[in-house]
Amino acid sequence: MDGMKFDIQEELKKLPKKPGVYIMHDKNDVILYVGKAKILHNRVRSYFRANVGRGPAIDQMIRQIEWFEYIVTDSELEALVLENNLIKEHRPKYNTMLVDDKTYPYIKVTVNEDFPRILFSRVQKKDRAKYYGPFTSSLAVRDTIELLNRMYGLRDCRRVLPRDIGKERPCLNYHMNRCCGPCSGKITAQEYRQRVGLATEFLSGNYDLIIKDLTGRMMKASEEMNFEEAARWRDLLNSVKQVSQRQKMSEGAGEDKDILGIATEPENADTDAVIQTFFIRDGRLIGREHFYMTHVGGKTTAEVMSDFMKQFYAGTPFIPRTIMIPEELDDRELLEQWLSQKKETKVQILVPQRGQKEKLVTLAQENAALILSKDKERLRREEGRTIGAVKEIASLLKLDKADRMESYDISNISGFANVGSMVVYEKGKPKRSDYRKFRIKTMAGPDDYACMKEVLTRRFTHGLEERKELEEKNLDHEFGSFTRFPDLLLMDGGRGQVNICLQVLSELGITIPVAGMVKDDNHRTRGLYYNNVEIPIDTRGEAFKLITRIQDETHRFAIEYHRSLRGKAQVHSRLDDIPGIGPARKKALMKAFSSISDLMEADIDALRQVPGIPEKEAVMIWNFFHEEGTMEQTESPEQTQRTSAAGEQGAGENGDGSFE
Repeated sequence: MDGMKFDIQEELKKLPKKPGVYIMHDKNDVILYVGKAKILHNRVRSYFRANVGRGPAIDQMIRQIEWFEYIVTDSELEALVLENNLIKEHRPKYNTMLVDDKTYPYIKVTVNEDFPRILFSRVQKKDRAKYYGPFTSSLAVRDTIELLNRMYGLRDCRRVLPRDIGKERPCLNYHMNRCCGPCSGKITAQEYRQRVGLATEFLSGNYDLIIKDLTGRMMKASEEMNFEEAARWRDLLNSVKQVSQRQKMSEGAGEDKDILGIATEPENADTDAVIQTFFIRDGRLIGREHFYMTHVGGKTTAEVMSDFMKQFYAGTPFIPRTIMIPEELDDRELLEQWLSQKKETKVQILVPQRGQKEKLVTLAQENAALILSKDKERLRREEGRTIGAVKEIASLLKLDKADRMESYDISNISGFANVGSMVVYEKGKPKRSDYRKFRIKTMAGPDDYACMKEVLTRRFTHGLEERKELEEKNLDHEFGSFTRFPDLLLMDGGRGQVNICLQVLSELGITIPVAGMVKDDNHRTRGLYYNNVEIPIDTRGEAFKLITRIQDETHRFAIEYHRSLRGKAQVHSRLDDIPGIGPARKKALMKAFSSISDLMEADIDALRQVPGIPEKEAVMIWNFFHEEGTMEQTESPEQTQRTSAAGEQGAGENGDGSFE
């Protein structure tokens, strides 16, 4: 709040007894949480009552709330929609979030066209086309589309038919017998639609004929010893079977259902939840997916499931008529109303108690638990590679912590295009948003120590200036790009680089531990140089592997930046240095003269004859090459060095100075 103290207790009294959405902010106006309420007065006040058992995550959030705002809506349904939109826009820290943001593919048949096409689509539009799906395998969908086009000779071009019939030659697909050529007029619209009808019969589930046909083609190719062709038909056959899975998963034929299961760890409130989803379309299981929900601490499985359904079905284009879940939801009727409104037909949320439906939900539950169990083991291994390795490094150097590490390197070729790289690792993982590149400004020669001194001075001077600005505004240091100082500085080198870093830190009055990543004669990491001692590291340990990854990443980042600058230098033309000569005039000069030498020898009259070169620019070009001698004589040492490193060759110029 700007200039005004927000009195939470006073504002709680003003809350209306109406539905709406509330938004919790911290002292820096960052949104912590977005929620909906049937009655704002009751729901928001509940956060600020003494309530043991809310969970550590919610208690932690409440301690950070400095002020809140709310938006009144006409109904709880409107509040649900607004809540979804705000969560998607702001992604608040304490909201339970759906991690996966998948979109599922459809097969689209443009029956609204005179000569329909079968297309791949990620969205389902109201465009009078016919959609099949959604499916879970985009590869299988593409293979199926290719198969149907090949089997029935359907077009995949963008020509507007029948308007463009006969206007252009048929494409390569026609000559390869992959298309029946409706653009040539060799097939009528009625005959073409019969072919499309056979394809849509398959997509509707009548796939026995095409599977039989594909099997026959595969066997025939195999008998003829054409194994490559047989393998291609086999792969297409497998794709068809995947898209048109025959396994019945429901008691009623032709039903569209989603079956949801959930798994969490009650003993660990901070653990993410896993949602397993089975997709049943037209009575057949077409696929399954699992999703992760973060920040589930303090919430029941029913609350997490409700959050998942709101976020998932807000973003998916297809909503089934039935959704089966393992337990009752407090807001089930509201969700049904919202989903029915989106689908424009009634949607049911069921909690099966017995029979085949109950078994399907149990199966989804078991799958979710299995995925969570596997993830626990994967996360345990990942924690050893990251957090465990960080703790090893801190212990090795006798530091309290090394959660944030910054690493630096210099890259150049004989002093050309000196650049520096800054790579950041937090808790053993690269934080690429904090990476920084430095183009050296004070050194033109190959002096790595001087370059490193400039990089470190600029980095930490900038950080101190940002800290001062943020402190004046009463903001945390986390809001600045350079204000967060590392727990450990890692230099790509030994004693020399470490001493340069310590010198810079001392001059700026900063105390940060500094270690050098020392390499052996084969340019492989062998240990850390710290406090004037080289500390050996167990090459089989996770700490050694992490240091190696950091060193390699720092080196890669510096080399990539240096390579990009070299590329820019290599496409630099001497024409680019002439004032008033842009791309169009540069192109005109290259057309008029065969080489840079011919251009330099031309007089002003010859330059005036070049189309697009006015008299003023002609004089300017002549003066550029003749007033103080040639360009080679007037170049600065830096320009000369750049031209030499670029091979004395500009964009559009060959090594001999010609333009061709």
